[in-house]
Amino acid sequence: MRATRVRTAVETAIAIANLRFAYPDGVQALRGVDLTIAAGEKVALLGPNGAGKTTLLLHLNGILRGKGDIHIMGRPLSNGTLKHIRAQVGLVFENPDDQLFSPTVFDDVAFGPLYMGLPKEEVLARVRLALEQVGMAGFEERLPHHLSLGQKKRIAIATVLSMSPAILALDEPFSSLDPGARGELMRLLQALPQTMIVSTHHIPIIRHLFPRTVVMDEGRVAADGDTEAILADTALLEAHGLEVS
Repeated sequence: MRATRVRTAVETAIAIANLRFAYPDGVQALRGVDLTIAAGEKVALLGPNGAGKTTLLLHLNGILRGKGDIHIMGRPLSNGTLKHIRAQVGLVFENPDDQLFSPTVFDDVAFGPLYMGLPKEEVLARVRLALEQVGMAGFEERLPHHLSLGQKKRIAIATVLSMSPAILALDEPFSSLDPGARGELMRLLQALPQTMIVSTHHIPIIRHLFPRTVVMDEGRVAADGDTEAILADTALLEAHGLEVS
């Protein structure tokens, strides 16, 4: 079930061609991934553990560099475009403690805009807007490590929203959250306008939030298409170690 999508550079957010990557221990994590995502799409990335989902997300802003071609918003990912592309792709890790390292929430959310060299007034405005977007206004002086997991995940998203990215790439954002926090985060993501690619195992959230689903297994794209059609294909899901719950 592979959807063929032909996009022009103007309307394409992510274009990946024959992406391959092996870790230093020899594990082949990506084995020729081809994937195109249009601007404004919200796409779920589904697959068993070890399928290559996180490795793929880490390639989108150059944290990992494999073989193949990646274009972000029409620009090829290269040493010369890396800084620009990292401002375009907001990558949110599964564990927010990997993303929050500053003394206060304000410092964490301001880090990206300061790195971009923006003037103080612009940094302040971006921090204020990002915290409002994630429902965390008023938390500027709080210590990140004193927050709940759900609050930390919201702040982690704010740290990338403050850079005004065109694309959000989130790795298991719903993991370890209680049902209430999952619902809050789902509503937040639904309201954000960015192109989105999200790795998650939460089938009800995939069904509700993502019109398109990409199934990965053993470093390859195994299926790509309409979410309802993929989730209804029990043979496909079982073949890749997945089940609808």
